[in-house]
Amino acid sequence: MDTRYLGRTSREKSRPMSFRRLAAAATVVGLVTAGLTVTGGTAVAHDHGYSALIQRASYGVPHITARDFASLGFGAGYAQAEDNICLIAERMVTVRAQRSRWFGTEASNVSSDIFHQKAIDDQVAERLLAGPRDGVRAPSAQVRDQIRGFVAGYNAYLLDAKTITDPACAGKEWVRPISELDMWRAYWAEMVRASSGALADGIVAATPPTANGSNMPARAPRAEAVVTASDGAPAGLGSNAYGLGRDGTASGAGMLLANPHFPWDGAERFYRMHLKVPGRYDVEGAALVGDPFIQIGHNGQIAWSHTVSTARRFVWHRLALVPGDPTSYLYDGRARQMTARTVTVQTPAGPVSRTLYDTHFGPVVVVPGHFDWTTTTAYAITDANATNNRALDGWLAMGRARSVSELRAVLDRRQFLPWVNVIAADRGGRALYADHSVVPRVTDSLAAACIPAPFQSLYASSGQAVLDGSRSSCELGRDPDAVVPGILGPANLPTLVRGDYVTNSNDSYWLAHPEQPLEGYPRVVGDERTQRSLRTRLGVHQVRQRLAGADGLPGKGFTTSNLWEVMLGNRAYGGELVRDDLVRICEAQPAATTSDGATVDLTAACAALRGWDLRTELDSRGAHLFTEFALAGGLRFADAFDPTAPLTTPSRLAVDDPGIRTALADAVQKLADIPLDARLGDVQTEPRGAEDIPIHGGRPEAGVFNMIIGGFESGVGYPKVHHGTSFLMAVELGGNGPSGRQVLTYSQSANPNSPWYADQTRLYSGKGWDTIKFTQRQLRADPNLTTYRVGKRRR
Repeated sequence: MDTRYLGRTSREKSRPMSFRRLAAAATVVGLVTAGLTVTGGTAVAHDHGYSALIQRASYGVPHITARDFASLGFGAGYAQAEDNICLIAERMVTVRAQRSRWFGTEASNVSSDIFHQKAIDDQVAERLLAGPRDGVRAPSAQVRDQIRGFVAGYNAYLLDAKTITDPACAGKEWVRPISELDMWRAYWAEMVRASSGALADGIVAATPPTANGSNMPARAPRAEAVVTASDGAPAGLGSNAYGLGRDGTASGAGMLLANPHFPWDGAERFYRMHLKVPGRYDVEGAALVGDPFIQIGHNGQIAWSHTVSTARRFVWHRLALVPGDPTSYLYDGRARQMTARTVTVQTPAGPVSRTLYDTHFGPVVVVPGHFDWTTTTAYAITDANATNNRALDGWLAMGRARSVSELRAVLDRRQFLPWVNVIAADRGGRALYADHSVVPRVTDSLAAACIPAPFQSLYASSGQAVLDGSRSSCELGRDPDAVVPGILGPANLPTLVRGDYVTNSNDSYWLAHPEQPLEGYPRVVGDERTQRSLRTRLGVHQVRQRLAGADGLPGKGFTTSNLWEVMLGNRAYGGELVRDDLVRICEAQPAATTSDGATVDLTAACAALRGWDLRTELDSRGAHLFTEFALAGGLRFADAFDPTAPLTTPSRLAVDDPGIRTALADAVQKLADIPLDARLGDVQTEPRGAEDIPIHGGRPEAGVFNMIIGGFESGVGYPKVHHGTSFLMAVELGGNGPSGRQVLTYSQSANPNSPWYADQTRLYSGKGWDTIKFTQRQLRADPNLTTYRVGKRRR
């Protein structure tokens, strides 16, 4: 094997050691070496090798061009490893079931390892790859090439780097070459993120009762969080998105706002890149680190984003156990034996083994106090995403769509989105909302016939279906238009195309457009005619006010510049609704009692709230006090929700409710030693080396659209952002090609020694942006552009 840097041109910049070696390798544009030829700006592979052209633009964003998908994957794998090798390496440790070995034997690591080791033992990844390579029954050759190339590119960088500069994994034994199976296992883990992956500790905790009926299952806190959640959204993830059509934009062209809310640290960070195989694939946007295709982005004619869907991804089956045998269950009156598998993982303290149990529905799960395994009853789940091998081909097809109608056809044919909605707009000025995600086939008739009475209220309130597992008539079945059995077909999933706008902020599909509510869908997908979050309501108000020219900005309709201003306007809708009433009751009685009985003087709090500008800007004073008031449960309303006025109800503070004053007192007590009128930018920051970068935005509980969630530290404030606005993109699909703005809030690299560790974070702090650079003309106008080629020859 021969791995080479194939040259660098254009405005050399200071880079870490590997980049200096890269610059020294060659500087001739027309280089021919290692069986590779550069022709017309595109690297061409010979002898079944890999070659990719990487153009690094400002903020380190790679624009990668290759002649085939294997080489495109190589370039993506190489570039991502340059910037985030530790994140990718740790992700592979997880799916190799080795977290306990390298990161400690706490219960979460042991459960993770056992869960993933079982997937390895069951050859889950191998089974995903079996079947005709049509992109529906099994991944296509193009996608497999992309994965193969990504692996080769990552491994090539690992070989070339010699010394890793990121202290998170420098010198660590767990940073090793990866395999294609590692990548497919990581892909599967991403698919089941909101289903069996979220219930992993409940799967590991499932232990049959003893003869006397007792068992002491381990706690399953992650599974309990899933069971008690109000909907099926994965914990810790969310998003806002607008799709704007011809009647919503100043130009008449389609426009998109992408605003996913993801963790600022760890493996679920986004990574900006532009991937191109000339004539076959050309997409700019972002993907999760370690993924080879753009997941949120645009091509020349259509743009799309994702928001986390409310639909449930699994169903429960209540098993009637055979008397005297808690590992056998009755099915149509006949006994079926569970399959027991002992799974062993290695830890520093020695091997740890667990026996896990499966049924023909899927794994047995225990959530103590909610779904217990007794001598008479057990519970198994069917995970609708456990066999979803369609997603990478789906995202590839999305990137090739040329219109909303073509994108709808992709969604209908492939049904691949694991746990997200899609919001899109095209050059022709059409906007799309669709929850065409993978949803278990729980129709209204099936729910009525097969959910036992004690679980009907659970289904109505949260969409969790507990089916009678003793009858074959209660199996999930197949919709005639579904791509695979067991999931809802497109006709049973909500879709809306508009000429003005669609929007979603993680509530259900119901009010994707409030003048055309989507209704009549199975409860497993989401709720209807129920109260919307303050963030959802503000998101719609912002669009309506912009279209009417009633938001204080010039003109009517959206441009990419005023879309950016609206997105980062940092309004706190909860404050707009109740602040004045809250100040009145505060000033009328400037003393209150906390939940623990302490008496608090509210005088300073009243003054801080009166002076607050109702926003979460860096200079906003008192914003953190209102946030803590909201988190303490202070947003209590006097008026009830009205489904005929869902965007304006409830809205009146319940001024006579004593809990409001208690919540304010609790907020003041929590903020002891922090000035109540402090600037938000002084108490909400993100560390980058020795620098604390001030961060605007705020909590959804306060009704903030630009969501930022930081960890609280007594006497300090919020010194670290955990979650919130991550990749932000406002793109217009005009006649001259895509244009607009974008930023990655936490920057391109997690490596503190990278030049791209903090630059976009500072940019976000100042509400700045990087421009869309889709065309070569846009890219070559970048004064920081640096070009190099990477490749590997097989011998």
